Formats: sequence, C-alpha cells, structure tokens
Amino acid sequence: MRPGIALIGRRVCLLAGIWIICSGAPAWTATTERIVVNRFTGVAIEGFDPVAYFVTGTAEQGRAEFEANLWGAVWRFRNEGNRASFLAHPEIYGPQFGGYDPADIARGVTVAGNPYFFAIVAQRLYLFSREANRDAFIANPERFLYEVGKRWPALQEQLGQ
Repeated sequence: MRPGIALIGRRVCLLAGIWIICSGAPAWTATTERIVVNRFTGVAIEGFDPVAYFVTGTAEQGRAEFEANLWGAVWRFRNEGNRASFLAHPEIYGPQFGGYDPADIARGVTVAGNPYFFAIVAQRLYLFSREANRDAFIANPERFLYEVGKRWPALQEQLGQ
C-alpha cells in the first residue's frame, strides 16, 4: 500500500493529519485491461453481482462461494441461479464495454465505471464513473452509443496492450 493511502472497505482514503478523506470510487481498479477488475484480486466490478442489476434493479454484492471465471476476470454472484444465468448469457449480463463508462468512452477516454452508478438500457448493463454521466446517458443513450461506436474499437485495442 502506498504511503498516505488507506483502503477502508471499498473506499480509497487519503490520510491527512488526523482526518481521513474517502472517495466513493472503487478501490484500486485497473484501467489497462479489457475488463475492469480489481488489480489485486482480479474480481470484476468490485464483486457486485451483474445479474442482480437485472433481477432486483439494485447494486448487490456477490459472494465468494458463487464465483465464475470468464474473460480473464473473477465474477461474483448472490446465488447459484444468478451464476448460471450469467454463464449462459454473459453478453447480456456482463457490463457493456468491459465496465468502462460509456460517457467517457464517447469523449475518447477509458474510465472505470462505479458499480453504484448504473443503468440498464435496451436490456444491457452500463456502469458509469459518476452520477452526472449516468444521467446524461439516460437522457440520450443513442447519441452516446453512436459516439462510443466510433471510439471504442481503438480504445479497446489500446487496453489490450
């Protein structure tokens, strides 16, 4: 762990004197991979169950006893049924663009999505780095997806290097 940085739960915290300032961003996320994973554990989307977004409409933590390995990442699920659904249709349940924020991709950069900022549009899961990006995307997904379509192939190729 780097000096001045603490990992508390799922938050990255800067130690400033006696104060602890925490960000809500996922901790230690790798952004040089095709799938956003925790660089220390290899767990995708910080261990949140990608199927739960569709089933309950909320961000729910998966459990280590219900894991699957796919696309070079470890995915966690709340139960065996969600795990089976994901493995049968990962293209539907997996976050689009590997978990990167489509609003940022449309601007030509890759920023890891935060599992708490999500949207399901046209039966696909999208994760966003911040709430404002999610709200803008929801207001006009076609515009963002058009821009993403132009930029994603080159960005994805850079991620694989």
